[in-house]
Amino acid sequence: MQLQVMNSPFNQEQVELLNRLLPTLTESQKIWLSGYLAASQSASVPGTTEAPAAELPVGNTGQTISKEVTILYGSQTGNAQGLAENAGKILEGRGFQVTVSSMSDFKPNNLKKVQNLLIVVSTHGEGNPPDNALSFYEFLHSRRAPKLDDLRFSVLSLGDSSYEFFCQTGKEFDQRLEELGGTRLYPRVDCDLDYDEPAAEWLEGVFGGLNEARGESAAPALATVPQAGKPAYSRTNPFKAEVLENINLNGRGSNKETRHLELSLEGSGLTFEPGDSLGIYPENDPALVDMLLEELKWDPEENVTVNKQGDVRPLREALISHFEITVLTKPLLEQAAQLSNNEDLRELLSPGNEEKVKAYLEGRDLLDLVRDFGPWDVSAQEFISILRKIPARLYSIASSLSANPDEVHLTIGAVRYDAHGRERKGVCSILCAERLQPGDTLPVYIQHNPNFKLPKNPDTPIIMVGPGTGVAPFRSFMQEREETGAKGKSWLFFGDQHFVTDFLYQTEWQKWLKDGVLTKMDVAFSRDTDEKVYVQHRMLEHSKELFEWLQEGATVYICGDEKNMAHDVHNTLIEIIEKEGGMSREKAEDYLADMQQQKRYQRDVY
Repeated sequence: MQLQVMNSPFNQEQVELLNRLLPTLTESQKIWLSGYLAASQSASVPGTTEAPAAELPVGNTGQTISKEVTILYGSQTGNAQGLAENAGKILEGRGFQVTVSSMSDFKPNNLKKVQNLLIVVSTHGEGNPPDNALSFYEFLHSRRAPKLDDLRFSVLSLGDSSYEFFCQTGKEFDQRLEELGGTRLYPRVDCDLDYDEPAAEWLEGVFGGLNEARGESAAPALATVPQAGKPAYSRTNPFKAEVLENINLNGRGSNKETRHLELSLEGSGLTFEPGDSLGIYPENDPALVDMLLEELKWDPEENVTVNKQGDVRPLREALISHFEITVLTKPLLEQAAQLSNNEDLRELLSPGNEEKVKAYLEGRDLLDLVRDFGPWDVSAQEFISILRKIPARLYSIASSLSANPDEVHLTIGAVRYDAHGRERKGVCSILCAERLQPGDTLPVYIQHNPNFKLPKNPDTPIIMVGPGTGVAPFRSFMQEREETGAKGKSWLFFGDQHFVTDFLYQTEWQKWLKDGVLTKMDVAFSRDTDEKVYVQHRMLEHSKELFEWLQEGATVYICGDEKNMAHDVHNTLIEIIEKEGGMSREKAEDYLADMQQQKRYQRDVY
C-alpha cells in the first residue's frame, strides 16, 4: 500500500521519502525498524519499568514464569554461535536475563534448572552434531537425561538442503526435548544456507512465545541490536576485495592446480584472527549459463525478479550472479515436478525411491535436470523462483593480519571432474583458476571461527595436521607466531601426492624450520612410493614423541577433508593414546574427548 497524506499522519515530503524507502527494506530490516520505534516510544513513557523476576505472572502450570533464558549453541564454523550471541543481545534489550553458552561449556546437570531454553545448532557432515555439541548431544540422548516437564524450548537449526540429512541435528534436539517432557515456545525453524531472514522470524516467534508464557499480550517486534564498533561489511553486505596476486602453487606435471590468492582488504575495516575463514560469493560459469539458456530457449535479456525485495535483473546476469545452478537438492526436484508434466520425474520422487533420488542428485546440475525432465512450459520467472540463492564458499585464511596488514591470503584447490558424460567444475575454485585476474574484485566477508584458534598461552605446544589445502590455516598460525615471538613448540604433518610438484609453500616451511618458528615437520607424499603413505602413517611412526607432546599439554589441530582424512587421523590419535598411554580403547577415547572439552583438540573439516 502506498502512503498518502490523506491516509497517514505524514506531510507530503515525509510520504515521498517513506514510499521510496519502504519497498527497499528486507524483512529483517522492517523487524528492526518496528522494534526500534516501539522501544524508543516506550523509553519516552515515564514510569515504565520491568517487574522484578519474583513478581512475574504465573503460567498455566502454576509455577512462576522466569525471565531467564538460556541459549545453547553447537557450531562448527561460527554461524550458529554468531546467531546465538546476537539473539542473546536482542533478548537482553527486551528485559530478559540471558545466558549464552557453547554446548561444550554447559554443565548438563544444570538443565533441570532451566525454564526457557533456546537451541541454535548446525548439522555437520553426514547429519552429525558439530564437535562442540557432541558431549551435550550424547548426554541428552542417554538414560541420564532428566525429565524436563517444566522446560519451554525452541530450536533454530542450520543446514544445507543439498545434503541428505538436512538440519538433522536440530531435528533430533527438537524431538528429544519433547520426549523428555519439554513444551515448545515456538516451532523449530530449519534454515538453508541463506539463513538471515528465517532466523530473524524465528527469534520474533520465540519472543512472542516467551511473552505468551508469561501471560503478556503481544509485544512490539524485536529489534536487531546494532553492533557497535563492527565494520560495515558483513555476510549480507560483502566487501569488494581487489585481487593482488593469483599464483598456481603446483609444479609442472602435477595432477592438481592449487591457487594462492592474495586479496586487498584496504578500506574495509575487516579484521580476522588465524583460524578464521573468508567467505566468497562466486559467479557461475557464463558458458554453463549460456548452455542452460539455449536448452530452455529463453531470452537472456528478459528482466526477472530475483528476491522478495523485488530486485530486477536481466535473466543471464541473474543466472550468473544470483542463483545456484550447479547443485541439485531433493526440495528442488520436488518443486520442479510441479512445473513439469514429465511422468519419469514424478516416478523418481514417488515414495520408496529415496536411494534412486540420492543417486540422481550425485554429480548432476540444473542443466541435467532441464534436459532429463523437459519440456518446461513455464516462464523464466516461474522457473527461477524455485532456485535458491548461490551460497558463499568458505576458505580457511592462509595469512596473519599482523604479518600482512590489509591483506588476506587463501589456498584454493581447483575442482574438475567428469560425471554423467560431462566435465564438471567447482564454481568458486574454477572462477579463481580460470577467470580471475589481478585487479579484478571478489565480494568477500570474514567468517570468524572461535572453535579453531591458537592457544591463549604462546608457550603451549601445537600439533598441526593439514594435507593438501588443509595446510592453509597453519601458514597463518606460523606467520602469527613468528610475528608475536611465541615460544611454544610446533609440529606440522603435511601430505599431498608428489614431493616435486605438490609441496605447497615448501620454501616457507623450510625457512620457519631453519629459524625455529616451526620445531618439527613430517611429510607424506602418497604417490611417490609403491605403497601409499598418508599423514596418519607419519603420526604412527612418531607415536611415542607425539604422545609425550600431548602429555605436555599440546593442542592438536586438524584441517581438511572430513570423510576420509579427518576420520583416519582421529582414529590414529586414539590408537596412539591407547598404545603409548597403556590405556583401554574406551579410556583412550575419553582422553581425546577430554582434550576436546578443554579445546585442546580442534578441527576445521569439510
